[in-house]
Amino acid sequence: MLIRTFRLGDYAAIMRIWEETGLDRTETESLDALAKQLSWDSELVMVAEQDGEVVGVVVGTIDGTRAYFYRLAVLPERQGTGIGRKLVEALENRFRQRGVNRVLIMVNQDNPEVLPFYHSLGYELQKYVTLSKKLSSYA
Repeated sequence: MLIRTFRLGDYAAIMRIWEETGLDRTETESLDALAKQLSWDSELVMVAEQDGEVVGVVVGTIDGTRAYFYRLAVLPERQGTGIGRKLVEALENRFRQRGVNRVLIMVNQDNPEVLPFYHSLGYELQKYVTLSKKLSSYA
């Protein structure tokens, strides 16, 4: 398995993975968010490739000495094989190289089954409440 930086030709495979894992939103919103992250720092969008097929993806971002990752997804038929763990570890290595000292992730309350996975990687549950406000009328 190869963990590498995103390439433009990976977009369709990533959208398929997000769709199959329920992480898709509107295609326009996904493309816009991915395009923004790629323009900020394309090396923090990473994919897992097996036998020439993109089978997993993670998107990271850095804010000073803190980093975040989101939209970690692996094709359902490949979950449980270590792909997600390898993607997170590769992204954490990139974060370390850039001086990051804390990584934060958000997990949807409707998706608690992923918590044991993150706990196994050393992530601890924090006592924060996340609030959001929609500023546009886009879906």
